[in-house]
Amino acid sequence: MKKITLLAAACALFFAPAAVAQEAQEVQYVEDATQGYLMNSFKDNWFITAQGGVNVYFSHHDVVRDLKDRFAPNAALYVGKWFTPVWGARVGVDYLVMKGSGLDGATGQLPDEHYTKGKVKTNQAEIGPVFDVMANLTNLFCGYKPGRVYNLTLYAGAGGYWTMTKKYENGKSDGYHNAHDNVLTFRAGLINSFNLSKRVQLQLDLRASAIDGVNDTYLDGENRTYLDVQAYLGLNFLLGKTDWNHPVVPVCPPAENCDALRARLAAADARIADLEQQLRDCLNRPVEVKEAAAAAPLATIYYPINVYRLTREDNNVLEAIANVMKDNSNQHYVLTGWADNYTGTDAINVRLRHNRVNGVYNKLIKCGVPASQLTATTNNGNLCDLGEKYVALDRAVTIEEGE
Repeated sequence: MKKITLLAAACALFFAPAAVAQEAQEVQYVEDATQGYLMNSFKDNWFITAQGGVNVYFSHHDVVRDLKDRFAPNAALYVGKWFTPVWGARVGVDYLVMKGSGLDGATGQLPDEHYTKGKVKTNQAEIGPVFDVMANLTNLFCGYKPGRVYNLTLYAGAGGYWTMTKKYENGKSDGYHNAHDNVLTFRAGLINSFNLSKRVQLQLDLRASAIDGVNDTYLDGENRTYLDVQAYLGLNFLLGKTDWNHPVVPVCPPAENCDALRARLAAADARIADLEQQLRDCLNRPVEVKEAAAAAPLATIYYPINVYRLTREDNNVLEAIANVMKDNSNQHYVLTGWADNYTGTDAINVRLRHNRVNGVYNKLIKCGVPASQLTATTNNGNLCDLGEKYVALDRAVTIEEGE
């Protein structure tokens, strides 16, 4: 965090003139495809597809009919929309003719056709609505890229067909009629799309459809689903907006000459490194531990040489001290009498110590301090012991807080 703060400060210092110059230049805003894409409005990204092709029908009895005799035409028309570059949907109409074979009396039986291994040839047409969900695999796995020439799309869906067959009279057909045989279909496929222009695509659609074969139920007692394989060529027409919006990002013009800025940045980096080293040295410096000073006495009464009586000023001080003691009734105090050891005899100094401390003790008692708060004692040493020059500091009575 400290490094970021220092770097921000350095940038503000060294790049302020450059920032002002940069603002004076025009900043452009453009769409950037690398930043993803945005959803388009509902009216955009629609398409219409027209297809035509060929199919091969694989039913239960079709193995007895030559494969080259089972190819048949098919067509489709769709309207759809892409909701994102990956996901879309379409709805449309399929039409396909299916050539197969079946038992005598099967739907779509052709007249005057010789039996093939006990079977008859059949022709029938299926037409009906279908719906597909689509996924653009190229955009899904390779990312959306405007203007890509080739796209591979996977789709799956379902629909319903009306079965149409021809009626024959005297060996002649009068066209397709409703065979009253409605079937379901489920299908999946791959669309290979090649962009011919911004709005037109050439498509190769390879599909496999599962078609309900209920028309054979009454013949062999089984309800089967048959496979139909289809290939389509088609044209896909794109409507509305054909591409996708992208996030808008600012594009700043490059600095004309960055050498001076780089030099300033290098100097700022060096200064930051030096400050960081100073900070580390400061944080790693051992902490000096100092012994706590002894608590100072509450008061000290000083005396001239060979004197133990209290002066008027001393009495005033002791009266104030007595008030402090009475306000702190739970606190005990120690009174110590002192005399210097540089003058006088031991006998004289002993007497001076006792007289001095007893004078202070009696004054405090007289001022109302309970005797239980006080202890009077003497000390044979020197109070300050700074030498004979300062003996006046050793003639005293000290008043200290006790245990």
